[in-house]
Amino acid sequence: MPKTYRISEISNMTGLPLSTLRYYEDLGLLKPARNTNNYRVFTEQDLNWIGFISRAKATGMSLSKIIEYSKLRERGHETIKERMAILEQQEQVLYAQQQEIQTHIDFLKNKKRHYAQLMVKYKKP
Repeated sequence: MPKTYRISEISNMTGLPLSTLRYYEDLGLLKPARNTNNYRVFTEQDLNWIGFISRAKATGMSLSKIIEYSKLRERGHETIKERMAILEQQEQVLYAQQQEIQTHIDFLKNKKRHYAQLMVKYKKP
């Protein structure tokens, strides 16, 4: 029998508040089974999926895109191409952000180099 987890355990394991896990369930992102007492029962697969959701959010992917991805995932292997397109789109967003950050870093380096030159210039008697 596969290992199962209560929502409180999932919350502790993922660091996500109970309210977030319930919200994800309301959005249809999570679909935990229910036991005879109607308590949520999560599996390793659910835990892995929550990990994906968290990582996707960390990349800046919107919840609406994650929901779109989730619906495609539910439809099975015939949607792999569409899911890859969503991931590639987010990858491009991250590359653009990376370039913007690099531009800021370059600005700071140039400014520091300018000040270093001034310090050398004004230290001379």
